[in-house]
Amino acid sequence: MANDFAPAGRFAPSPSGDLHIGNLRTAVLAQLFARSSNRRFLMRVEDLDRVRPGARERQLADLAAIGLGWDEPVTLQSARYDAYASVIGGLVADGDTFECFCTRREILDAPTAPHAPQGAYPGTCRELTEAERAERRRIRPAAIRLRADVTSFTVTDILNSEFTGDVDDFVLQRNDGTPAYNLAVVVDDAASGVDQVVRGDDLLASAPRQAYLATRLGYSPPEYAHVPMVLNADHKRLAKRDGAVTLADLAERGVDAVSVLSMIAVSLGLADQGETVTMDALTERFSPSALPRDPWIFEAISG
Repeated sequence: MANDFAPAGRFAPSPSGDLHIGNLRTAVLAQLFARSSNRRFLMRVEDLDRVRPGARERQLADLAAIGLGWDEPVTLQSARYDAYASVIGGLVADGDTFECFCTRREILDAPTAPHAPQGAYPGTCRELTEAERAERRRIRPAAIRLRADVTSFTVTDILNSEFTGDVDDFVLQRNDGTPAYNLAVVVDDAASGVDQVVRGDDLLASAPRQAYLATRLGYSPPEYAHVPMVLNADHKRLAKRDGAVTLADLAERGVDAVSVLSMIAVSLGLADQGETVTMDALTERFSPSALPRDPWIFEAISG
């Protein structure tokens, strides 16, 4: 797919709540990767699913407060339904999809191929006849799945070298008509010139599906950098219950936004303890090869 944009990186939060320090750290890294490689840096709000009132505004304000800047405009996925519908419609017309009537429970309970990952789609609806589909439509609406012609795909990751992951007949459109995450991010990245995706390494397993879909649509898959996550003292995913982990909570305990950026910089080996830094200064110091490869264990500040 051709576009008129210069190469770009991006950060794409979901407005389901306030960003915690792990999200902020990933956003910092996304901008550092983009700016240090002379890319544009874009902001995309992934608001197709859960949306908490006011969360988008607070998220953008928090990102600006710690010193991030981005190329306008901010993209809202909720404003791009027509683009997703056009791509899905094209795949349907080309015979590259099929209707699926399975529930999540039915998929989990169904027998799968040997060595297939837990939850992989077992192909239940792949070869239904038109009569069988018509019968099932009377029971529940259909999701639309991609008819994959591979079982795995390999992506290139700046920090993890090559990674090969499973590809199944994944959902492109949910049965309520909502475009699926894997479809939307691929279409959005291609449409805006994003050729570098920096995000948490918990999403590494989804990269092969997305890169495979990109190639099916005629796009060039982006290069990836899946960065280590921030974990709590128990080495589990950081969450609100861990104490002061959002910018607002930290501010209540006397930790301002400038100090939060400094904490993040120290965790990345880009600053000394207590040093005041800016994003411009961090960009000058940044080198992907020097990044820590282990999770940052964040000792949250309790009230």
